[in-house]
Amino acid sequence: MEHAAAIEADLAVVGAGGAGLYTALTAAEQGARVALVSATPLAESSSYWAQGGLAAALAIDDSPERHLEDTLRTGRGTVRRSAAEVLTYEAPLVIRDLERLGVRFDADRRGRLALGLEGGHSVRRIVHAGGAATGRRVSRQLSALVAVHERIAVLEGCRATAVLTCDGRAAGVRCHDGRLVVARAVVLATGGAAALWARTTNPVGATGSGMLLAHRAGAALADLEMVQFHPTAVVGRDGADAFLVTEAVRGEGALLLDADGERFVDELSPRDEVARAVARKMQETGASSVALDMRAVDPALFPNVVSVLRRAGIDPARELIPVAPAAHYMMGGIRTDLDGRSTVPGLYAVGECACTGLHGANRLASNSLTECFVFGARAAAAALGEPRPSRLPDPPQWRFEPPSEETRDAVWRRAGPLRNPDDLAALISNPYPLARLLARSAISRRESRGGHLRVDHPETDPALDGLHVVVGPDGEARRERWE
Repeated sequence: MEHAAAIEADLAVVGAGGAGLYTALTAAEQGARVALVSATPLAESSSYWAQGGLAAALAIDDSPERHLEDTLRTGRGTVRRSAAEVLTYEAPLVIRDLERLGVRFDADRRGRLALGLEGGHSVRRIVHAGGAATGRRVSRQLSALVAVHERIAVLEGCRATAVLTCDGRAAGVRCHDGRLVVARAVVLATGGAAALWARTTNPVGATGSGMLLAHRAGAALADLEMVQFHPTAVVGRDGADAFLVTEAVRGEGALLLDADGERFVDELSPRDEVARAVARKMQETGASSVALDMRAVDPALFPNVVSVLRRAGIDPARELIPVAPAAHYMMGGIRTDLDGRSTVPGLYAVGECACTGLHGANRLASNSLTECFVFGARAAAAALGEPRPSRLPDPPQWRFEPPSEETRDAVWRRAGPLRNPDDLAALISNPYPLARLLARSAISRRESRGGHLRVDHPETDPALDGLHVVVGPDGEARRERWE
């Protein structure tokens, strides 16, 4: 097999966030040749900005079973139990493996891991590295290992524009500069799509490119209507608008207050409940924000948060912080099994671009970083069992165009925290394909559940428990029940 512009590898990994880096390292440690395609320089992915930690049952009073029950409860009746079992039982092993790789997690004076508490968790089980800088610390360490690994070829500043297929199987990727990466399997680890909303906590590039790459290759997408809006994103301050104030500050005692200075929600309820309460309070009062009071929280616990707020002119030790919901995380993505396999042979997905059913209708805080590593390792092992392509694939001529500002404004207005059928129907004609697929999925689910709130169907429909909205290559939304 020869081609002047072809790079041959055992595995093509697209995306260099936590999921992509760990998948690449895991495969390389098993002797595979890996081509890692990264649109950004290493350590500048969405994972880099992740303030949350990794959830794992590590405490004496905790257990995988308890972590599982919290995940199931938070997911509002649509969690795929088998996926949640994989995550909760394998999470402690992942923490130890990351320590082996040199990640230094925060510890107390006795050297024991310092475990944090976040909304929806019944006990302290969140490990951090540098407080709210966990994503940065983990990404930097894994990036350093990837950069010097002899079996990993890093293609920085390179965007994948199409998945190559051969005889109905994924067999590599086409890059924006015309180069082809040919491999026995492709793992998409491209992150989520929360930047499709104008108000978002995500970097601008998180608009679902990997989901569209997979869909163009024939893969099914699932649960696109399930979007987590983070309740405490800063409002209207120079340099900090939509900056996420980590949920961990509420675990340490921060309060949410209305205009009268009164609490209106249990701050440690699951994120969908808190975001819904904030959105409704703003709707009732006409206010553009509510107040987050972290004056009683030790600033030394969250140096990154405090420094960003102070640069924006907010002193959280003395002032209330104006906050409101912002699009933060998509529970939906490329439909996969428990080893990351999509519905297209040879095509895998891990991290936020994937949908195993783990999160159901509402993600339990800090399960997402853990998911990157648990399912990244499983995908790496499974993908290396795929056959090599029998011939050089023909590259499809498809260009990825990011969404316009008009699209992002429309998605925020018409598919934000509070949704109605007329607004959703208006998105069906949007020029950005993922906006259209999101709208079809949201129209199909005629109920309110977790990250999907329909004002015309405000109650949860028990008949839809366990059902997932799946969009196939034809773009039509169907309901499926997963084992």
